[in-house]
Amino acid sequence: MDVRQTGTSTLVLALEDASQVGHARRVATQWAQRAGFDEADAGRAALVATELASNVLKHATRGALHLATVAGRHGPGLEIVAVDRGPGFDLAHCLVDGYSTRGTQGIGLSALTRQAQVFDVYADARGAVVLARLYPRGAPAGSDLRYGVSHHALHGETTSGDSWRLAIDGARTSVLVADGLGHGPQAAEAAQAAAEAFVESPFEAPEVLLERAHQRMAGTRGGAVAFARHDGQGLLRFAGIGNISASLVGEESSRGLASHPGIVGAQFRKAHAFDYPHVAGKLLVMHSDGLQSRWRLGDYPGLWQRHPAVIAALLHRDYCRGRDDATVLVLALEA
Repeated sequence: MDVRQTGTSTLVLALEDASQVGHARRVATQWAQRAGFDEADAGRAALVATELASNVLKHATRGALHLATVAGRHGPGLEIVAVDRGPGFDLAHCLVDGYSTRGTQGIGLSALTRQAQVFDVYADARGAVVLARLYPRGAPAGSDLRYGVSHHALHGETTSGDSWRLAIDGARTSVLVADGLGHGPQAAEAAQAAAEAFVESPFEAPEVLLERAHQRMAGTRGGAVAFARHDGQGLLRFAGIGNISASLVGEESSRGLASHPGIVGAQFRKAHAFDYPHVAGKLLVMHSDGLQSRWRLGDYPGLWQRHPAVIAALLHRDYCRGRDDATVLVLALEA
């Protein structure tokens, strides 16, 4: 097994005044250290967090910094995403040293491209999402995995009633998104039971994993669960029960994936899986019902080409219902 990602939550740091920049820097340093970064690499994380937070306040006056630990092919990394609803900016100009929209030295965004192994941006009149992923300097080239997850508990809750998992074995990839009924600790218990079923043997057929999740979730309040497995050669197998939404998104088209009604852990008909061939080059988007289902990537010109982590953060920004836990997972299906 090359990679198993344990379904970490997204930490959101509000950015509303300059005093919060220092806090963001300190938190980023702590997260980098927990991910195994040495002092120099943790310093890079501190610099990136400072520049991203300052950039939000300069061009949007307010926004947020999202932090998460991410899986890489050669070890964990740190993801820092700046999210705002400001007027956007001209990325081509902002990546040139010396360019500034606010009379500063103009070294922020261009400096980030030299500090982070992965840097990507989407900006339009609705706001901006700026992604930086950092891995230890000694990590081999190609460490980054093209997936993104935005995973948030309902405001005021300390734990999310959703869960997600990712496993990679060579060219094969398998993912889970689960949503325990309601929110809070009991919903989290149900979603965690689904995750445990996945972790046992993540590359089992999705319909087998659903049956196992059903057994594990018995005695909990149950929930909605979906599994997807990509064979690395262009075939996706998908099985879902309940209202986990899933879509295959291409540059010019989108196709919803079929789930069955029911509650895993309580009652549903026999699990069936569906095969979707020729998916290489597409995006798999899966999300809980904390996200509205009316989104279209085509409404954001060029977004389809951005890093999946940028897409996940933007969908959460614009389509989160705000009254439930919300998880959105975006995976690039590569041959």
